[in-house]
Amino acid sequence: MKPILALEHVGVAYPRGRGLRHRDHFWALEDVSLSLCSGETLGVVGRNGVGKTTLLRVIAGIIDPDRGSIHNAGIRASMLSLQVGFVNQLTGRENAILSGMLLGAPRARIEAVMDEIVAFSELEAFIDEPVGSYSAGMKARLGFSVAMQADPDVMLIDEVLGVGDTHFRKKSAEAIRQRIRSDRTVILVSHNVGMMKDLCDRVVWIEQGRSCMEGEASEVLEAYEASSLS
Repeated sequence: MKPILALEHVGVAYPRGRGLRHRDHFWALEDVSLSLCSGETLGVVGRNGVGKTTLLRVIAGIIDPDRGSIHNAGIRASMLSLQVGFVNQLTGRENAILSGMLLGAPRARIEAVMDEIVAFSELEAFIDEPVGSYSAGMKARLGFSVAMQADPDVMLIDEVLGVGDTHFRKKSAEAIRQRIRSDRTVILVSHNVGMMKDLCDRVVWIEQGRSCMEGEASEVLEAYEASSLS
């Protein structure tokens, strides 16, 4: 199939140092290429600090690459971000609408699925109370429930496979797995190799800011695991 998204030799540099003169740069990504087709789940693996989160931010359009090119066939990619735009003085219901719109969903859609958001977050008794009165767990539950309803063309998931207490972590992790196993298009970053084998069609391996291997999930993950043991 023709890719709906392709990155070619993408690099991202962050400034290092406080002085205005002689400021050097750290290349979080040096040379990353990948492709994504509609309906597939693409995994991204690599050790800590190799630029996986930066890569997702580039794909989401949060930051622009300093070199390389991105070919986008008109799709909207959004990170599964929790509590985007929450305002403590507003109620949970009002924050759900605001956060959903900031994640790219039309207000009418968020209002149409509000009952589902409230039920999934298990905040029925508190949804019309100010978010400032919520515990951290309650905010996380509401944020996750809204993010799952934003429904972008491509969902970008960065190690967010469970939030809240033990009960809700299991519930949220299963909701993500169901989303991935559907016909949705997903890019998943995780250190859980077993889960990647189970859920991903293909995998990209990032090493020192470079994509060193892309292909069938089992093949790439086997090479990655062998490298990690050496």
